Amino acid sequence: MMRYYVESDGRVFLVDRDGMLDLPSAREIPFDLEEVALLSTSVPVTFCVPHLPRHPLEWPMKDDLTREPRASPLVREAVHATMPRVVVEGVCLRGRDVLLVKGSRGLNEGRWSLPGGFLRFGETPAQGVLREVEEEVGIPARLEGLLGIKGKQGATSRLQWVMIFFRVSVDAEPSPDPDEISEARFVPLSEAVGLVSDDLIREMLATLSEDGCL
Repeated sequence: MMRYYVESDGRVFLVDRDGMLDLPSAREIPFDLEEVALLSTSVPVTFCVPHLPRHPLEWPMKDDLTREPRASPLVREAVHATMPRVVVEGVCLRGRDVLLVKGSRGLNEGRWSLPGGFLRFGETPAQGVLREVEEEVGIPARLEGLLGIKGKQGATSRLQWVMIFFRVSVDAEPSPDPDEISEARFVPLSEAVGLVSDDLIREMLATLSEDGCL
């Protein structure tokens, strides 16, 4: 049975089911709503936006539900699934070449990508991209500026991804740790567009290749 995660400005509509706060089924929702997308949950759950005449102050805040003892496991799972994953990416150009890395493990194992990764709790995006570039390429980087921010829902993961792209520069040749990165090298932008597997990274590189101004 499909369940529905209905959120309005951080408040979540839940029903009481045998003393537990749970996600409603379609017949338990007394208002109109817009279905947005399926969540990455163990059972089918659709994220929805309600159409309401007022702000639902009586609904619990999503940030409180992880500590709410009456929240069902599915509620906790759904709240976790709605949290965007923030990734920082470093675009390091040398003329018309861009620095790419091939992962040894994790999400990018065997795949070409930009040096980057998940934003760590407590750090700014600028701090995060400099840390990630140094971790993956083995040399310090300098921040040159923000290139753009892109977002998507993963076709397979069903997670929401927010990707922040920064222009960075390095003064030495890449020296990656093979435990994380099997190869790092500068590649012509036109070739890099066809090598990377992520569609948002491909869009960013294609834009840079077409601009011809960096």
